Amino acid sequence: MRIYLPLDSAAVALGADELAESLMFQAKARGIALTLVRNGSRGMVWLEPMAEVVTDAGRMAFGPLTLADVPALFDDLTAHPKALGLTEDLPWLKAQTRLTFARVGVIDPLSLDDYKAHGGLAGLTLALGMDKAAIVAEVTNSGLRGRGGAGFPTGIKWKTVSEAVADRKYIVCNADEGDSATFADRMLMEGDPFTLIEGMIIAGLATGATKGFVYIRSEYPIAIEVMQKAVKIARSAGVLGASVLGLGPAFDIEIRVGAGAYVCGEETSLLNSLEGKRGVVRAKPPLPALQGFMAKPTVVNNVISLASVPVIFEKGAEFYKNFGLGRSRGTIPLQIAGNVKHGGLYEIAFGLTLGEIVDKIAGGSASGRPVKAVQVGGPLGAYFPRALFDTPFGYEEFASKDGLIGHAGLTVFDDSADMLKQARFAMEFCAIESCGKCTPCRIGAVRGVETVDRIAKGDAAAIPLLTDLCNTMKSGSLCALGGFTPYPVLSALTHFPDDFSAMKEAAE
Repeated sequence: MRIYLPLDSAAVALGADELAESLMFQAKARGIALTLVRNGSRGMVWLEPMAEVVTDAGRMAFGPLTLADVPALFDDLTAHPKALGLTEDLPWLKAQTRLTFARVGVIDPLSLDDYKAHGGLAGLTLALGMDKAAIVAEVTNSGLRGRGGAGFPTGIKWKTVSEAVADRKYIVCNADEGDSATFADRMLMEGDPFTLIEGMIIAGLATGATKGFVYIRSEYPIAIEVMQKAVKIARSAGVLGASVLGLGPAFDIEIRVGAGAYVCGEETSLLNSLEGKRGVVRAKPPLPALQGFMAKPTVVNNVISLASVPVIFEKGAEFYKNFGLGRSRGTIPLQIAGNVKHGGLYEIAFGLTLGEIVDKIAGGSASGRPVKAVQVGGPLGAYFPRALFDTPFGYEEFASKDGLIGHAGLTVFDDSADMLKQARFAMEFCAIESCGKCTPCRIGAVRGVETVDRIAKGDAAAIPLLTDLCNTMKSGSLCALGGFTPYPVLSALTHFPDDFSAMKEAAE
């Protein structure tokens, strides 16, 4: 018998470690040969910790489990009060389109044999038989874009690095994931680390890079541990090292841990940190693709971008491109949080409307009150009101409504939320996290907090001043941190004017 328990940080915090000990004790007492597999979360994290039992008779999912449930689990699987049936039949998982996360929660994350049995290394094997231009073309034709924020076409970035002339090139994986309400990178690294390693190797083959770095935020101890172990396993198996699978050129990966600065999610700040310097934004040009890590041509992609590459090569660019809409191709892992019934990760093709995501997938608010707003794109993303819930989930579609997808984190608010306070939070967040490189961000965010406070005290003249300040920051800041700050503030001013006027009226 094999029992799968979620490995991710949320599950451990909810007691998965204690469940594991109880399961092993009960199995030993009954003389049952039990293999316990600590894997990544299979679905919506609000159900964790849950278990999936695999026997000769089939597979059954259970959850959420408590210590009191364990004895009955061994007595009769089918009669267990929390038996849920096959994982694929669970209603909160059934409608997903799992491509990047297909193996997460299914395999032992540190078993290379499990990985291969579920299609792992198939894409890399195909890529090893292609030249650099053909690999870049396959990624370009798939329509894959950066899943970390701006949505820049991955193929164009790879092509630039591939064609650059240098004695050394690098692949850097941005696993900083500093946005609140985002956890897709963590779940992928904890649940299927080899797919990230495979994607980085393919990027190396495409560009001529022989060394890769994974830059992980220090707040992800389990992801760091799993990635370090996975790299060692891949190296000992010949997947990494002097010759990839004994067929290709050299490629190796090193895990680096960041100190947790939000600005290091911006690629040039990350590169400075990786070089041992202070994490501040670099002016562009030169682009990292030409002068990146140690002034050498460097691909900087986030975890989901690189982890999406293996399935593109395994199944073909056209297969991947058939999902999505417009220029947003493939799938996107939605991370749903806030005041919501069904929070967690949900991978789906681009194209569903925001309303379908919030009302059907997330199930509306946990409080039962009407949903007032959804912030999309992390703490510096725009607030979308109910009136914009018909917006399809796609890069251009959100940009046309003065929003951004970012890392696809969604935070839901019910009608009790005060949007003026949310606008203040966005400004305060930026003031605290600013690297201080440029004046609009360093000073503008501090003045922004003060201006919001003036509005809260009833100063109506401060509203146009706040609008002007946001537009100045948007135009003048060097990086996403300062440039994105206006999105939540301007959207709050535009879509929820009553929250600002109510403060003025109360003061008057």
